[in-house]
Amino acid sequence: MLPDIPDESVDLIYIDPPFNSNRNYETFWGDVAEKRAFNDRFGDADAYIHYMRPRVLELYRVLKKTGSFYYHCDWHASHYVKIMLDEIFGFNYFKNEITWKRTHAHNDPNQYGRNSDRIFFYTKSNVYNYNTQYTDYDQEYIDEFFKGKDKRGVYQSVILTGAGETKGDSNVSWKGYSPSSSGRHWSVPKRIINNLVGEVKAKLMSISDKLDELEKNDYIIMSKNGIPRFKQYLDDMEGVPLQEIWTDIPPISAKAKERLGYPTQKPIALLERIIKASSNKGDIVLDAFCGCGTALVASERLKRKWIGIDVSPTACRVMSTRLWDNFKLVENKDFQMIDIRKSVDELRILPHFEFQNWAVIALSQATDMSGIPNKRKSGDFGIDGRLYPIELEKKKKEGQDLFGEADRYYPVQVKQQDQAGRPDIDSFYAAIKRDGRDTGYFICFSYSKDAEKEVKRLYKEEGINIVLITTTKLLEKEGMRA
Repeated sequence: MLPDIPDESVDLIYIDPPFNSNRNYETFWGDVAEKRAFNDRFGDADAYIHYMRPRVLELYRVLKKTGSFYYHCDWHASHYVKIMLDEIFGFNYFKNEITWKRTHAHNDPNQYGRNSDRIFFYTKSNVYNYNTQYTDYDQEYIDEFFKGKDKRGVYQSVILTGAGETKGDSNVSWKGYSPSSSGRHWSVPKRIINNLVGEVKAKLMSISDKLDELEKNDYIIMSKNGIPRFKQYLDDMEGVPLQEIWTDIPPISAKAKERLGYPTQKPIALLERIIKASSNKGDIVLDAFCGCGTALVASERLKRKWIGIDVSPTACRVMSTRLWDNFKLVENKDFQMIDIRKSVDELRILPHFEFQNWAVIALSQATDMSGIPNKRKSGDFGIDGRLYPIELEKKKKEGQDLFGEADRYYPVQVKQQDQAGRPDIDSFYAAIKRDGRDTGYFICFSYSKDAEKEVKRLYKEEGINIVLITTTKLLEKEGMRA
């Protein structure tokens, strides 16, 4: 996928690759029996950098000369990553090492708590897009300095002059005060004057006229020593220009609505901040390790074009579902999935958890219900996932009362084997009964005649409806939305 992208065609690249943290990440659905397709384990820093270097070189190739690049990592290899990026981008194009407080306090034995990530910000040249972002003022700062108040709101009194003398009328005397007497010059707030008289007229006005205009509109107060001061209103101020230590974006909590269970999922607010700062509407954003697709969701929300790449077929399927859930984007119409596993033979060789997650998600799309794979590592009692009616999901989002309805779902059983037999059906029947259900979905490559016969018997004699679905049928329906 990446080699197919043209040279210097992308405006912004953000990557959140494996961190070399010497551990295996569980599948993003939580604690399940199998591990994720890639291991976040490279043995040492050299192996990790050897793995990342060719990928970053390709990303450098596709980045526009005016583009920006963000590399998200943690403490394990951040210093080695910085050296690699300096070599590829050039030391002079390093802009910031952003520190993001990713968790609350850690109790790490015999050392300071590690609760932050690093985000390296580079550009490809000195001409690049940057839109200053702002954060709110601390209440303590507001209480200390904004002591004035009138009909416009609270304000602080600030000087109307800047350091040093200048040529022209910036040194003229006004109301008996000459700033040049103290080695200063008039510094009239341009934005306020433009708002009062218009930008064209303001360019033709003298400093004295501008000061008169401010006084007429009650923007000037005279101090006791006769020096004019300006009313700077809190509501007119954009905030504090964003610094490189970010503590105001919390991690995704266990109860957060955006939480998917992906172990390295980042908050949408974090990606939105980066995208707003380093791109404009219509620009192309690329995430080459996009996991559950947070960068894609943020880009779509901010009206950017986007490209997402991930090694995991399940992750790609989650992205597709997430784009539908958030924006009703239809696969093969609004976007395309390229090089995703589509054949039965390819599904046979997937890691079990990848196949299981793919099956539940594909089933949810085929039935237009919300599919959730099981999060349990063991003791799942024969239930690999659950399907929830869409109308129930809509009620959740709308905040409606779900009392008595939250237990509505259909169990799902997934078998990655050529043929499911009667014993498999009987086992799932027991799981359905134990769960208090009367309907369940069984997914496999094919079924024996005994299995099909048993399903018919159970429906006729027990009133239990087991819906048999083959992977071939799922592949026909996968990604297709009305």
